[in-house]
Amino acid sequence: MVYRPFRSTRRFILAACAVGLGAASLSAQTPSTAAPVGPNPSRVDVFLGYSYFGAHGQIKPSDISYSSINVGAIGSVAYYFNKYVGGEVIFAAHPNGVNDDLYTGSAGPIFRAPMQNFTLFGHGLVGGGRLDGPNSHNGTYYNPYRWGPTLTAGGGMDYDLPFFNNKFSLRLFEADYRYIHTSYGAPTPPPTAGVLGGRANLSGVELSTGILMHFGHIIPPPPVTYSCVVSPTTVYPGDPVTATGTALNLNPKKTATYSWTADGGVISGTSTTANIDTKSAAPGTYTVKGHVTEGVKPGETADCSATYTVKQFDPPTVSCSANPSTVAPGDSATITATGVSPQNRPLTYSYSSTAGSVSGSTSTATLTTTGAAPGTITVTANVVDDKGQSASCTTTVTVNAPPPPPAPTTSALCSINFDRDKKRPARVDNEAKACLDDIALNLQRTSDAKLAVVGDKDSAEKKGDQLAAERAVNAKAYLVTEKGIDAGRISVYTGSDNGKTVTTTLIPAGATLSTSGLTPVDESAVTAKPRTAPPAKHKKK
Repeated sequence: MVYRPFRSTRRFILAACAVGLGAASLSAQTPSTAAPVGPNPSRVDVFLGYSYFGAHGQIKPSDISYSSINVGAIGSVAYYFNKYVGGEVIFAAHPNGVNDDLYTGSAGPIFRAPMQNFTLFGHGLVGGGRLDGPNSHNGTYYNPYRWGPTLTAGGGMDYDLPFFNNKFSLRLFEADYRYIHTSYGAPTPPPTAGVLGGRANLSGVELSTGILMHFGHIIPPPPVTYSCVVSPTTVYPGDPVTATGTALNLNPKKTATYSWTADGGVISGTSTTANIDTKSAAPGTYTVKGHVTEGVKPGETADCSATYTVKQFDPPTVSCSANPSTVAPGDSATITATGVSPQNRPLTYSYSSTAGSVSGSTSTATLTTTGAAPGTITVTANVVDDKGQSASCTTTVTVNAPPPPPAPTTSALCSINFDRDKKRPARVDNEAKACLDDIALNLQRTSDAKLAVVGDKDSAEKKGDQLAAERAVNAKAYLVTEKGIDAGRISVYTGSDNGKTVTTTLIPAGATLSTSGLTPVDESAVTAKPRTAPPAKHKKK
């Protein structure tokens, strides 16, 4: 067989890189800087897998090279003293090489760095190896199995499989450098038949992969913990209370048992929840206790507690309103009382008022203000529950004072037309008399009223201003002389309207006449003329 230095050097470099990767990974993992570890690293790891041995060496002094062995099996058992350091035993079998066979057994320390989902490891081992060869294909020469010392150093990476509660991992790779020394006795130069003899200093890279099984735990399982809450935390007598417990760190392979006690009310339940009947509980604060157990060992039982309060029934509340809140004397208002019992107890209503009268025994009542003086009336509403607890509220209704009577105003009475008597255009005729008689009756009925008489002219009349004044004075004269009206109650004016008329306006006591456009008549300068008939007309003979 021909020795190829380059291939041997390459295998040596590959083995050195594998050892360096394991060492660097271990040196990077310290308790203070390590990545998050799994929940609980295993105590014992058992590895079974496939192994390849890349041989690099020759039998001396014959210089015949050993061949690499492509098919092999490997198994190891590692026991860890803590999370990072343990001891390991490895057995490897590489039979059926081209010109050699190798079986090894080694033991030594192993170091690991548990990460979140994978583990890096490195190890160094010593042991013995059982090696034969190199052997010729035709059996001309061979070396039988001989034991010799072995040295192993390397490392690798395991990936945690998410099955069976992380009991298995996949060894992605294990790369080891292995050195073997074996002596076969005195050398025999080839091609002498029989034992070849010589010394083998064989080195090579051992590459493996397979399944890793985990047993036990470095850290004891955490103790069972138990916490509980109640809902609601505050109730009234008779209201139900529910207690709920939450247990952590239970072993899924065991069956947990639950129990409950309470020092107020009656509790029932044998699971993670319990119900408390508070009918018999007096007002106060009470404690419910829960207990969970899955065994008799320490850490397999836990207790919890929570408190709840039973309150005294709250008194009712009530609010009031009035509609309308302002009324006229004698009107009514609706009083509305809204009573609320926090525990929905039945309520009884009653009412009272500081004036007027109020009637009603439900949530509404009626206030009647008949006979009440103007001002504010206070209405009180009372509610009482079946436990004798009461509440009250007040609302007010304002009774307005009667409105003052409307201010008196002037009113127009009848008017007189002086257009019929062309010769005496200021004379009070019989038609005018009818109007003035009616005016006199109004003045007699309202003895404190006054009268304004306004005379007007036609724009075409000569001495129109004089005629307008005479018309007004003549109308007044009739009322005074014929009807007996006090002259002091009648004022005369001339106006600005276009027409041969007299208009009259009644002025009640307290009313004011608007004199805009009116001119008072100087009665000393205008003489009233009596109501005489016109002279008879004589026929010509």
